[in-house]
Amino acid sequence: MNKIDFSDEISMRILEHIHENPTITQRDLASKLGIALGLTNSYIKRLYKKGCIKIKNLDGKRLKYILTPKGFVEKARLTCNYMARSFNYFREIKQKIDQTYNAMIESGINKIVLWGDGELAEVCIVSLKGLPITISGIVGFNEDRKKIFNYTVYTKDEIKNIEFDAVLVATFDEREIAQLKDIDKKVYYLWQS
Repeated sequence: MNKIDFSDEISMRILEHIHENPTITQRDLASKLGIALGLTNSYIKRLYKKGCIKIKNLDGKRLKYILTPKGFVEKARLTCNYMARSFNYFREIKQKIDQTYNAMIESGINKIVLWGDGELAEVCIVSLKGLPITISGIVGFNEDRKKIFNYTVYTKDEIKNIEFDAVLVATFDEREIAQLKDIDKKVYYLWQS
């Protein structure tokens, strides 16, 4: 995500939080956004100067943020832009998945293990519909997940007990990817197809 997108996303999320809770503190906003308090203050000032919010002093310590009509329009614009970027990102990921599946089919891969149990794995599962590849299992890293779309979620050590031809990496988490070093099957990465 480039800086403009990151900045827009922060502004959008601030406007959403203010809309939901006008008396939210900047400290709470910073925590919810995962950014520094000073950066949150900077964004609040910017939104105020643009006329997106008004700031009302309640009792000397507490503030109330009020979305202006311009703020509602800006929130809607930022939300639409965010959704458009998200759909474009999804389309790109789907193309990478399709290319990877085609490479697997050309290589004679029939049974795979998905390495990862998040949203990317779910998109890989949905994208597999109608193709001559089956998922033997999913290697998961979230201890509370036991099944995804009726597929069993295994630990890294448990996959030695199942039959598969290759691994499709369905995560971008570097710690999870690093655990692939002990796998002696062909490994496919979505970003290398």
